[in-house]
Amino acid sequence: MRDHIDQLFPNSGPLSRRGLVRTGLGAGFCAAVSPVWAQVIHTPATGLVAGEVKVPSGGVDIPAYRAMPDRGGPFPTVLVIHEIFGVHEYVQDVCRRWAALGHYAIAPDLFARAGDASKEVDFGALMKSIVGKTPDAQVAADLDATLAFAKASGSADISRAAVTGFCWGGRQAWLYAAHNPSLKCAALWYGPLDPPKDALHPMNPPDVAADIKIPVLGQYGGQDKGITAANVADMEAKLRAAGKDFKIVVYPDAGHGFHADYRPTYNKADAAKSFEVAAAWLKAHGV
Repeated sequence: MRDHIDQLFPNSGPLSRRGLVRTGLGAGFCAAVSPVWAQVIHTPATGLVAGEVKVPSGGVDIPAYRAMPDRGGPFPTVLVIHEIFGVHEYVQDVCRRWAALGHYAIAPDLFARAGDASKEVDFGALMKSIVGKTPDAQVAADLDATLAFAKASGSADISRAAVTGFCWGGRQAWLYAAHNPSLKCAALWYGPLDPPKDALHPMNPPDVAADIKIPVLGQYGGQDKGITAANVADMEAKLRAAGKDFKIVVYPDAGHGFHADYRPTYNKADAAKSFEVAAAWLKAHGV
């Protein structure tokens, strides 16, 4: 499987007008990564309410995975933005991990209008037909709608909300931190900082650094071959020059995808530590 960042956001041409929306989430892990490694973490749903919900956004219903404690609330809210592989079992488990810590966690399928990323076996087709055709502006609108859905449920306290994300979702978390000032903070893992731009993806995190409105934690792997030390240093410099509240953590021995326990890139120690750091960041900022 190719992990290079310059392959994540190809020029995609006009957005499809098919009007088809994926109606539900599948089970299991993403088809493009095989085999699934034996070290995968399974967080039980004991003591939780967990499962699929539908989020109204832009005239359609987007499937999402939601997890929260089975009693009490309303709970502090965590938006979980998936990787390029969609809302598969790993992302669902991450939601349960946040819920086990007392949060309302929700991961909308932000590719729902383009297809089922979790079932696409061909990496090139995934990039061109699904990831590449999902506009950044649409992602932001869908995340806004997800927060509105969470608030309407009565179980989520969106006055105490954070956004998190992994890889593609990490880039989107940077962008959403510039879009939504109502969040308390953001915590992301290895979000690409300088992928190719196109009409649907016109800005990268360094371009919006001065517009970021909330504290941001960014966690990166020192061995990442796609997101270089120079990329990270440039982002830090722009954030610092703009006077932003941020923290960048680099794990020297980790590569790209080091939190993804179903992949060979997984680094158990750094994955565990990074989740602890993220949880502490959210807690310190009232989430």
